[in-house]
Amino acid sequence: MSPLTDIYAFLQISDRISTAGQPQVDQFPVIQATGHTTLINLAHPDAPGAIAHEADLVAASGLQYIHIPVLWQGPKIQDALCFFEAMNHHQEETVFIHCIANKRVSAFIYLYRVLCLGTDAATARQTLEQIWRPNAIWQSYIDGMVQQFSPRTAPAL
Repeated sequence: MSPLTDIYAFLQISDRISTAGQPQVDQFPVIQATGHTTLINLAHPDAPGAIAHEADLVAASGLQYIHIPVLWQGPKIQDALCFFEAMNHHQEETVFIHCIANKRVSAFIYLYRVLCLGTDAATARQTLEQIWRPNAIWQSYIDGMVQQFSPRTAPAL
């Protein structure tokens, strides 16, 4: 069993992509020790449970830190585009992505897999639903992104 399973709402997507809710401060070194090189945080800094100075703590653990703050009640197209760019830039690395409860992340991973990697929507949906069934705001966001961008023809980054 991986030590990462102790992180709230942890879900392994592939050999190179791990997702979870908010790690605790003492879990950042564990993330690095398990071979991850980059940590992407999608939580807004004002979100309940967000860790102040997370960038410094992550860097001290030896991980590259990318913060794409996504508002829970209002995700934007640009948020996903920034995420896609970060994922594409780090596609040869082992990336750990988190938010507060792995809900933002699971939606963004769904979109990345479907729109950028060409994963079958039903397959990607099964993974998404291991974490949650998106609420009305997030389902509308997902549907809008899929309608706007065809699979494998996601916006040029």
